[in-house]
Amino acid sequence: MATSKDTKSYKHIMQFVEDALAIEAEEAKEAGAVGFMARALTQATMPHKKTDEMRFSRVNGSFEMSIVALGKHGLPYGSIPRLLTAWVTTEAVRTKNRELVLGQSLSDFMRELDMVPTGGRWGSITRLREQMNRLFSAAVSARYSDDVRDMGANFVLAEKYDLWWHPKSAETASMWESKLVLSQSFYDEITQSPVPVDMRVLKALRRSPMALDIYPWLTYRLSYLKRPTVIPWAALQMQFGADYKLTRQFKAAFIEHLKSVLLMYPEAKVRPTDTRLELRPSPPHIPFRRS
Repeated sequence: MATSKDTKSYKHIMQFVEDALAIEAEEAKEAGAVGFMARALTQATMPHKKTDEMRFSRVNGSFEMSIVALGKHGLPYGSIPRLLTAWVTTEAVRTKNRELVLGQSLSDFMRELDMVPTGGRWGSITRLREQMNRLFSAAVSARYSDDVRDMGANFVLAEKYDLWWHPKSAETASMWESKLVLSQSFYDEITQSPVPVDMRVLKALRRSPMALDIYPWLTYRLSYLKRPTVIPWAALQMQFGADYKLTRQFKAAFIEHLKSVLLMYPEAKVRPTDTRLELRPSPPHIPFRRS
């Protein structure tokens, strides 16, 4: 006999499939759903779960990215800062401005992230506020090093921010607009060559931080791939496996989340094997605009 949990899981799967079919049927550009992600954050990722560490590093070949918590809030983690980063990058590309206006109504902004405002200690408003403080109080160090060259960049994400919160009246507009001013270096990073993504896909994948990492990375990596390539699971674990000590555990989790991504991005020519992930040249999920 099916349990209520089984029924809920089935409904979630069916909704996920319906979302995938809708996205396949309608071009993101026509739907006004084209968004962007920063290149640095598609090549190395943030923590998946809460950590007491104040510094987090990921390695992708010769590229290393570290996120450092500058204040008491700690490091950003989970799905919310990933969705926030996509929103910030998309707005910066769209407005061509370092100063971003989050709006006067908290609920309106949360709808942009496909979040329903709920109060209380564990509510969505509290979680969003915590992750915004973590993300906007972080510094990033990106470094590339090979046999002939060392190069890097260091930047804070936000030069300053002013966020107004009304947890008990999320629909009510504040007297003051919530604003975020990106640092010049971060603004340059996210607007020079951003990775186009479908915002509807990010929202559909929002339950999984790993899937939110795989999707933009895959569309970015496949966009410039000229010949078939393979990536050992151990190398992928260094990039994505924030919470897995054993490679076989990471591999199983990655493949499971990859299935969700490929449902949304069926053009991706990707094949997992026992020892590696095989990639073949594929169209990016959202075509890059040529200037």
